Amino acid sequence: ADIPVVQLSLARHRDGPWHYQLARHLAPLRDEGVLIVASGDMVHNLRLLRWPLDRAEPWALHAQQRFNRLIAEGAHGALQHYETLGAEAQLAIPTPEHYLPLLYALALQTDDDEIRTFNDDVLGSLSMTSLIIGAQPAAA
Repeated sequence: ADIPVVQLSLARHRDGPWHYQLARHLAPLRDEGVLIVASGDMVHNLRLLRWPLDRAEPWALHAQQRFNRLIAEGAHGALQHYETLGAEAQLAIPTPEHYLPLLYALALQTDDDEIRTFNDDVLGSLSMTSLIIGAQPAAA
């Protein structure tokens, strides 16, 4: 396929609301049929990674479940202020660069968009949760 790709850099020193508002400026691209991909992890703590990755760390699973619930509820404000979500969220997001792409994706969500979750696994201290944000196709 001939799909243009533009990579954005993250300003790590900026807070969640700043990134969310910046992403809102990308919304017109959706109207032009541009596919927007945000890649990261909601739970990403390599410092606490333990082998084998055969089970989720309890704190990582709780953080991921909370993030998923907030996403489903459309609680973008709480997700923008991830640093206020408690100790488990702070363990899940020791540095923001893996989490911030989520805010870009959520900022582009419209009222008509449905969010579908897949690959919703937690491996040790890493979440592999993936989201598809967009209106469902009409039934045939």
